[in-house]
Amino acid sequence: MSFKDKLKEPFQYEKIDLNEAEQVDEHSKPKVRDWKGTVKRIWKYLLSENWLLLFVIVMVVFSSAFSLLGPYMIGMGVDDYIVERQEEGIGTLIVTLLFIYLGYSLAIFLQNFFMIGIAQNTVYRLRSQLFNKLHELPINFFDKRQFGEIMSRVTNDVDNISNTLNQSVIQIFQSILTLVGTVAVMLYLSPLLTVVTLTIVPLMVFGMKWITKRTGPLFKIQQRRIGEMNGYVEETISGQRIVKTFSQENRVSREFEQRNDDVMRASYWAAVFSGFIPKLMNMLNSFGFAIIAFVGSIFAINGMVTVGTIVIFTELARQFTRPLNELSNQFNQLLTAVAGAERVFDIIDEDSEELDEVDAIEIGEPKGDVEFQNVVFAYDEDEVVLNDVSFNATAGSTVAFVGHTGAGKTTIINLMSRFYNYDDGQILLDGTDIKDIRRSSLRKHMGFVLQDAFLFEGTIRENIRYGKLDATDDEVVEAAKKANAHSFIMKFPNQYDTVLDPDGSGISQGQKQLLTIARVILSDPKILILDEATSSIDTVTEIKIQEALHRLMEGRTSFVIAHRLNTIQNADQIIMLEHGKIIEKGSHQELVKHGGKYSDLYQTQLKQKA
Repeated sequence: MSFKDKLKEPFQYEKIDLNEAEQVDEHSKPKVRDWKGTVKRIWKYLLSENWLLLFVIVMVVFSSAFSLLGPYMIGMGVDDYIVERQEEGIGTLIVTLLFIYLGYSLAIFLQNFFMIGIAQNTVYRLRSQLFNKLHELPINFFDKRQFGEIMSRVTNDVDNISNTLNQSVIQIFQSILTLVGTVAVMLYLSPLLTVVTLTIVPLMVFGMKWITKRTGPLFKIQQRRIGEMNGYVEETISGQRIVKTFSQENRVSREFEQRNDDVMRASYWAAVFSGFIPKLMNMLNSFGFAIIAFVGSIFAINGMVTVGTIVIFTELARQFTRPLNELSNQFNQLLTAVAGAERVFDIIDEDSEELDEVDAIEIGEPKGDVEFQNVVFAYDEDEVVLNDVSFNATAGSTVAFVGHTGAGKTTIINLMSRFYNYDDGQILLDGTDIKDIRRSSLRKHMGFVLQDAFLFEGTIRENIRYGKLDATDDEVVEAAKKANAHSFIMKFPNQYDTVLDPDGSGISQGQKQLLTIARVILSDPKILILDEATSSIDTVTEIKIQEALHRLMEGRTSFVIAHRLNTIQNADQIIMLEHGKIIEKGSHQELVKHGGKYSDLYQTQLKQKA
C-alpha cells in the first residue's frame, strides 16, 4: 500500500494508541531529585568566570532594553512627526534608531560570544573533573554498572549541559527580561490596552497544551518504533545467512513492512501536530494585531491612546509571544540538562577508592612469597564470597585455582591486587600485610594476562611500551621476541609502527594476546596473574602463547585461574574452590590420586575431549 493510500484510511490517527507512550522506558525521562541544589552547583562553576559572566548579564540587559526601546521610539516618532506632519528632527530619530538597532545587534553578538566561552570553560572543567574522578573510583563502582551507562554520563549528559549553557541559559534569561519589560512598557502606556493585548495568552496556553498533549506521546512512540525497526534490521542483516538458509526472506520482508508502517504512522502525525506550533503562533500574532488595531482605533478615536501607542503595542505584542514560545521550547532542554548534571555530580560525589594507610610503605623488589591467612570477604554483607581461605605460595611457584563459576577464583585475585579489601584475616607479601603497602607500589610488581586481551588505539610499539613507558625500542623488540609476537609484527608494512584500531581489528585474538604478554614481559613483574589466557584460541597460536607464558612465568610467583585442567598440570599447587571455601589442595597427581571433586572434573574434561 502506497503512502498516499495510507493517508486515505479513515481515522488513521485514531489507530495510534497514545497510551503506548507510557510503555517507553522510564529511564528515558529526565528526572531531577534536587533541582535547586543541582542548579546552584552549576552556578558555582559559572561563577569561576565571574567578570565575564557579569559582562554577559549586562549585555543581556542592554539587548533586552534596546529591543524595547526601538519600538517605543518608532511609536513616539509616529506621534511626534507623522501625525503632526513635522519633518524637523525626523533625521535625528532615524539616526537614533540606527544606533539602537546596531547596539542591539552588538549586544546580542557579545553576549553569545562570551557566553559560549564561559560555557566551554565550564564544561571543560566539569569533564576533566569527571574523567579524573573515574580513575579515583574503586573497581566495585565499575563492577556494579554497565559500561554504556557510564559512557552516557561522560558523553551525552555532559553534551546536554554544554548545549544548554551555550544557548538556553541566555535565551531563558533574555526571554524573562523581555517579558517583564514588555508588560511594564505596555502598562505604562495603556493599562486597558495591555489587558486587551493579553487576552491572547489563555488561547496560546490552551493551544500549546492541546498540541503538546499529542506531540509528546507521538514522539515517544516514534522513538520507540524507530528503535524497534532499527533493531530488527540489525538482527536480520547480522543473521542473513540463517534467513537465506531457511528461505525466510518473504517473512522478514513482511515483518519489516509492518514495522516500517508503524514508524511512518507515528512520524507522520508527530510531524503534523508539531507543525501546528508555528502556525498557531502566527495565527495568534495576527489575531493579536487585529485586536490591538480594532480596540486601539476605538481608543484613539476617543482620545484614550495615540496612534503611536497603537504602533508600539502591535510590535510589543509580537515580542511578547516570542519569548513565551522560546521559554516553552527551552524548558525541556533545561530539564534534560539539569537531570544530566545531577547524574554527572552523582559520579563526582562517589566515594573514591580507600586511601592508603598513613604509614603505608613503598616496597622494593619483593621476593614473591604470598600467604593467605583465614581470609574472609563479602561483596555484600549478606553473602560471604570467601570464607576462611588459607594457602601459601612460595616465591617463584605456580598456584592454580579451579572451581565452578562463582566459586571465588576471581575474588582471590581481586583481593590480592587490592581492588577490594578483605574483611577479616590477612594477606601477606614477604611477611608484610598488603594493607600496609601502598597500592601503587604493590601493583607495580604485579602483571596481568587476562582472558580478554585489551589493546589501546595506537601503534604496536606504544601498546607494548604501556608496560614500561621509559623502555627503549630495543627492549620493546626483545619483549616481543620473548612473547613470540615479533614474527607476525614484522609481516606488517609498518611493523612496530603499525597503528591498531580502537577495537583491535586487523589482528587476530591470538595476536592480541601475544601483544599483551609482551607488554607484561616488558614490565617485568614479580607476581603474575593469568586468567585463562589461551581461551578461544586456535591450536597453533595456543602453542605459541603457552611457550610465551612459560618464559614469562620463569622465576615469578604465578597465580593461574584455570578452566581447562590440561593447562595447569605442571602447577606446583592446585586449589579447588567451592562456594568460597577451599575443598581440595595439592599437585595435579595428588588430587587425581585422591579421587575427589578435582579428579571427577578432570575425568569429565578428558571424556569431553575424547
